[in-house]
Amino acid sequence: MFPSVSRRARHVLSGVMCAAVLSGCASSTEPPRVSDASGEEFTPPPRLDDVADKADDAPTSPLLPSAFFADGAEAFVSWRCTPAQDLISAAPKGHLRLWSGQGYYELARTVVAEGERYEKGTLSFVEHDGQAHVESDNGQLACQRDARRESTTRKAAPGVIFQARGNEPGWLLELDRETSRMTLTTDYGEHVRTLPYHVARLDNGHQAAMTLRAHDDGTPITVRLRARACFDNMSGKPYPVQVSVEQGDQTLVGCGQGVERRD
Repeated sequence: MFPSVSRRARHVLSGVMCAAVLSGCASSTEPPRVSDASGEEFTPPPRLDDVADKADDAPTSPLLPSAFFADGAEAFVSWRCTPAQDLISAAPKGHLRLWSGQGYYELARTVVAEGERYEKGTLSFVEHDGQAHVESDNGQLACQRDARRESTTRKAAPGVIFQARGNEPGWLLELDRETSRMTLTTDYGEHVRTLPYHVARLDNGHQAAMTLRAHDDGTPITVRLRARACFDNMSGKPYPVQVSVEQGDQTLVGCGQGVERRD
């Protein structure tokens, strides 16, 4: 089903081959693009001084892009596709959230005789018995279901609105749900810093991303979050957000997701 190459080699191939469906090939002309998955539902970045309605159990910390969350889905699923491109999906009721190395897409469910079919404009995702066929104006992908990871909820991470982690050395980043404070735990738990942050940049839609900056009496921290398919480099488990944490001359790289309540 798939070329006999290592996971690292597959990611290298993804960077040099044409990703047939969710991006265009490099050429002398502007490559074709899949339209913004958010479409008409685009939400402008929230004002940082907005006060959330506690009656709705909303966070009072700065709001995060919707693309960082599972939106109530139980799990994130990774798909290994040919030509070389890896995808991640989450399937809340009635629609599909899809992350690639190029961005985020949201597709609506349509009625089919067998399996599950989701569409957004010319982009379609059809799943049946662990296989998926993805198609758009740019081409087609044949995919096979791979790893599955339960979505992190407030039961596992109370008081947290976003959580990210990485390896070698192990680290953990958590954004507080009620305040604009982050906690960064590094070196397998040996060092812990909790400090206030501000949002330096926020983008919604297909290219959802966020940049956070924090500073105390120690080294400043810059956190960059992008809604892109991300895979834990030890377990291979899927996440919807690529994360980098810069402090001094050190850059930590890992994956994360928005933490939400699921009844």
